[in-house]
Amino acid sequence: MSIVVSDEILTATRMTEAEMRQEIAVMLFQKEELTLAQASRFAGIHRIGFQHLVASRHIPVHYDVEDFEQDITNLREIGRL
Repeated sequence: MSIVVSDEILTATRMTEAEMRQEIAVMLFQKEELTLAQASRFAGIHRIGFQHLVASRHIPVHYDVEDFEQDITNLREIGRL
């Protein structure tokens, strides 16, 4: 699925496309609609960077079983586990 954000909206919000993606990712993470891993991928930034982003906004970083299982899967895929 693709979402098109018009230049008019970006201009009105004074955001770049990357900033808009980050804002959407933060909002969905805060609402617990996306996991940390999903939100960081959507935002297009490394997970640690996304954690810093949400922490700077005083949003608790919830780390649940799904996040843990995703971390284990990722570690297995890159051969570190």
